[in-house]
Amino acid sequence: MQYRLACSLQVALLCLVSAMVGLTPVALSAQAVTTPTTHVGNTVPRVSWIDEDTGHRVIQLTPEKDSRGLYFNENAFTDGGKMMVYFVGQSVYVLNLESHRARPLVPGPVDSLAVARKTPVVYFMRPRDTGLYVAKVDNGQIVKVADLPPRATISTLNADETLVAGTYTEIDVPQHPVDPNLKASSVRATQMDARLADHVPMVLFTVNLKTAEVKTVLHSTDWLNHVQFSPKDPTLLMYCHEGLWWKVDRIWTIRTDGTQNQLIHARTVDNEVAGHEFWDADGVTIWYDLQIPHGANFYVASYNTTTRERRWYHMDRDAWSIHYNSAADDSIFCGDGGDRTQVAKSKNGQWIELFTPSLDPPPTGVDQTGMVETGAFQAEHLANMAKHNYKIEPNVRFSPDNKLVIFTSTVLGDTYVFAVEVAKASKQPSGQ
Repeated sequence: MQYRLACSLQVALLCLVSAMVGLTPVALSAQAVTTPTTHVGNTVPRVSWIDEDTGHRVIQLTPEKDSRGLYFNENAFTDGGKMMVYFVGQSVYVLNLESHRARPLVPGPVDSLAVARKTPVVYFMRPRDTGLYVAKVDNGQIVKVADLPPRATISTLNADETLVAGTYTEIDVPQHPVDPNLKASSVRATQMDARLADHVPMVLFTVNLKTAEVKTVLHSTDWLNHVQFSPKDPTLLMYCHEGLWWKVDRIWTIRTDGTQNQLIHARTVDNEVAGHEFWDADGVTIWYDLQIPHGANFYVASYNTTTRERRWYHMDRDAWSIHYNSAADDSIFCGDGGDRTQVAKSKNGQWIELFTPSLDPPPTGVDQTGMVETGAFQAEHLANMAKHNYKIEPNVRFSPDNKLVIFTSTVLGDTYVFAVEVAKASKQPSGQ
């Protein structure tokens, strides 16, 4: 990514603002920028520039070093989309997307949380603490809600904000020694294999936020992870069987009463993988990364839990992303790319991507009932991520108004949360 210095840093720190507040940002050279200092209560982004490779404006949203967004399939917006929740280290912060004022909400350490979409509250847990707490965004008040079983973590809140869901292991997870000579990717694979093989007994649970009742939804000796409530159906949960993707039937749904436990994607060929699943805004469609086989042919696939219809959108290798997300109306999607160490091993994959989906015309005279609809993703680069360290996952998501793609990055050295505008900038900043 190439930038040109538009003014001195001293002047820039006073004049930098983004188009989000209706003013023109200043372009900066990544090599010339001094790392911004933390300033809680900041009302403007610290850095803004127009990416010379894409023509899209990139905005630094968070002012604190070591700030990062939530995992891509976790809700990050509360109070009807006015506030964005993020981490600074292990502490929880909130950013007002209208005023751009950032402030701390929950001092660390916090190890799991669930953000309410409507009511401005965040539910959270701390390491080695069985308490479930709620923090009120407007005044910072923290109240204990319930006591949960040992080793419990939470990750999701249902649509009517009556239940939080999560998992816990019934015993401590065994620790296995790892060969120190293995490279990092092999260490992770070895650890995941061992964790899967241990068959540690686990529980998928809900807790009633009014009565504090903890209820078992599913008991399993499979490794359960990534629990996500449908954003529209308060009784429908998605979860995954964790592990190396080609060894597990990963994506499942289940009702909060424990019924209708259903596998969403059944593998059909050797080394096929499906994962990084997330809910569509409609609350009935599930999207996921599909590779047939692993690392060869790349799709973003969907399954409609009501109609059972399936769609597979193909993409080029260089357009593959670690994570994807969809706009509220599914007219556009976003992805966070990947470097050569990722599964696609793409030579030109380090971009924040915008995808426009298109379906193939159906063949004439053929009954399509039960068949997969196919199509393709047309990719457009939004932001160059050549300077990003992909050991830090960008975890892309759209802003509530779908005008921005929000992601975590190290493009300025330290870790911050950024946004890139979906629409191209109308003109270059002065000084270019």
